[in-house]
Amino acid sequence: MTKIAIFVDIQNIYYTTKDMFNRQFNYRKLWELASTQGEIVTANAYAIHRVDDKQHKFQTALKHIGFEVKLKPYIQRADGTAKGDWDVGITIDVMETAEKVDKIILLSGDGDFDMLLKRISEKHGVKTEVYGVKTLTSNTLIQAATKFNAIDDSFLL
Repeated sequence: MTKIAIFVDIQNIYYTTKDMFNRQFNYRKLWELASTQGEIVTANAYAIHRVDDKQHKFQTALKHIGFEVKLKPYIQRADGTAKGDWDVGITIDVMETAEKVDKIILLSGDGDFDMLLKRISEKHGVKTEVYGVKTLTSNTLIQAATKFNAIDDSFLL
């Protein structure tokens, strides 16, 4: 059976689906689809920790589906800007998991992950799938993936 690992850049998926469709991504639908393709052995969702009931309910729902939710503190800088980026954490986890699975599914449109997908595909022979909003997903990321899945109405709540 195909072993699958899923990695979700929550901030990226939240903002791109909100900007393009003004709707939320259906993580349960993704889980159900991935489950038909093999055994999900790892499923990580990366988010920014904020003290907010809505966020807590969302994170609880993700855990109920089967995701491990990894949180990083929300940092508000003195100039009013905020920091909350999981790119390095996602990259480390993907690299450590790639040799143990047959397929990596990445939910993100961030082009910073293109080199990562190329590397794990070359080094470990793992297939890579990306889910992202097509017009807001980096072309280099789309090209680096074995398969690109455009998020459309069928993946939205």
